Order: sequence, then C-alpha cells, then structure tokens
Amino acid sequence: MSLSPHKGDDAPDSEPTWVGGLRNAALVVVLLVMVWVAFNVDLPPADQLQASIAEFGWAGWLVFIALYAIVALTPIPVTIMAVTGGLLFGLAIGSVLSIIGVFLGSWGAYWLARGLGKRTVKRLLGRYRSRVEGQLSSAGFEAVTTLRLLPGLPYWPVNYGSGAFGLSTAVYVPASLLAMTPGQTSLVAVGNFIAEPGVIAGIWVLIAWAVVLVLTVVFYLRWRRAWKPKPSDDDHQDTDDGEERR
Repeated sequence: MSLSPHKGDDAPDSEPTWVGGLRNAALVVVLLVMVWVAFNVDLPPADQLQASIAEFGWAGWLVFIALYAIVALTPIPVTIMAVTGGLLFGLAIGSVLSIIGVFLGSWGAYWLARGLGKRTVKRLLGRYRSRVEGQLSSAGFEAVTTLRLLPGLPYWPVNYGSGAFGLSTAVYVPASLLAMTPGQTSLVAVGNFIAEPGVIAGIWVLIAWAVVLVLTVVFYLRWRRAWKPKPSDDDHQDTDDGEERR
C-alpha cells in the first residue's frame, strides 16, 4: 500500500478542540508564508550565488546544501540552485550536492505538511477523500515520479501534497530520489556547460535531458495504466443483464 495512515486518522478525533484549532491555524500561517515568499522573494542570479557561496571556501558545499534545502521548502523555483551547483562544483559533485540539498528540503516540506495539514485536507475533501486516497494508493509511486520529472513543474506542490494526503515515506522517498537524480543532473549539467563550454559538456547536457524526457514518458504511461479503473462487480452485473436482455 502506498498510504500509511496515522494512528487514529479514521477514528473520531480524540484531541482537544483547541489543539485542532492550533493545528489549522498553523497550517494557514504556513500557507500564507508560502504565498508571500512566492510573490516577494527572488533568488539572485546564478553567477551572484556562485560568488557568494565561493566566499565560504571549503565550507561552500555545506552552505550550498543548506541554502538549497531552505529553497526547496518554499515555492521558490529550485532551477537556479541546481545550475549554481554546476557552476561551482562541476557535473559530478554538483549533481550529488544538489540531490542532497533538494531532497532534504523536499523531505522537510513533506513532514511539515504531514504534521500540519493532513487532518485539515481530509476534512476539506469530504466525500472525495476516498477517491483521492485510492488514486494515491494505487499510483502514488508513479504520480510522484512523473510530477517530479516533468520539466518546469515545481517541486513544492508534490512535497506538500504528498505529506498532506499521507503518502507513505516508503513510496515518497524512493520515488523522489528516482526522479530527482536525472532531473537535478540535467540542470546541473547546464550550469557545468556554462562554466566550461565544450563538446563533452554539451553532450552531457543532451544525455541528461534525454534521460529526463524518456523517463517522463515511461512513468506517465505507467501512471495512466495505474489510474485505469478496474471493473467492479456491479459493472459486470450490468453487462451481464444487458446481454441477457438482448
């Protein structure tokens, strides 16, 4: 199963009303902060980030990972951070550091949403709750992988949505790492090409993006197949009745 419900999620709410109120209020605050960040905070250009991080010397890779994780917690696009990783550290090391940074931030967002938003989101879903959970249960891995691979689609809705809807870490973590690896490498390769333009660097960019596109198509098709509803007993009965009438 892709979903790992919290203990007592389906049982009557045993926590005091004021605790639920605080939980919902905290969720509202987090959402408002995210909206404010999305409209008011912009990262400096990649070359400025490169210069600022380089000033930390040997500790620059720690600063890079920490900054990347913070960015991944917010709606700020992570593209500039990945490109900066290629400018600073090259393709191999830049890819590793970018994957670590974006995963830590994404995982933090997942747990933040899981702690603050799950109960509220389920209440808001109402009668659609079982349908949404059913789709995640049957296609959670494919959904997370596909959405992370899609070029141009930000990570943060996937992070917070997976946590809010209770997608299990056993599904979320491997799906995220599987998709983040080629996705981040393709962006880091662009930064590496900018820093050291050449035939080899250009080939790595093409290879990385080709892998992203191929995996996107593969997992999208798998996602569609997983979404395909299975005929229920009632559907079989209706079909049989129709044949008998003929």
